[in-house]
Amino acid sequence: MSDQASSGRTLKVLLYSDDRSTRDQVRLALGRRVAADLPEVEIFDTATAPAVVKAVDSGLYDVLVLDGEATPYGGMGLSRQLKEEVADCPPVLLLVARVADAWLATWSNADAIEAFPVDPMRLPATVADLARRRLAAAQVGR
Repeated sequence: MSDQASSGRTLKVLLYSDDRSTRDQVRLALGRRVAADLPEVEIFDTATAPAVVKAVDSGLYDVLVLDGEATPYGGMGLSRQLKEEVADCPPVLLLVARVADAWLATWSNADAIEAFPVDPMRLPATVADLARRRLAAAQVGR
């Protein structure tokens, strides 16, 4: 087990969706650990855009998972806002309903996209990849 996985630290994931069933699906897919070399996952749910902005401003999160279909404020617009306004914004994984929306994810400056409904194999792998990049960048910044 790596130092990251055994450090007692958790991998903090901020999950945004106005839909409880979407949040439940993401939670179930991510489970307790997204990869053996990473710490256990701690998921924090948010259902409104202002709650996401406030949470991200705290600087406590490693990865953001945003629902591109959320209403009234979608995850795509929120991703773009966060990436433009927050220094050292955590990586953003955007959930999209249609693969055709991938170009919007690019516009939103998201670091990765996954189709919804979530794939329980792909979603944890993508979150793990984003987390590794974030944690590696934090190590370099020390």
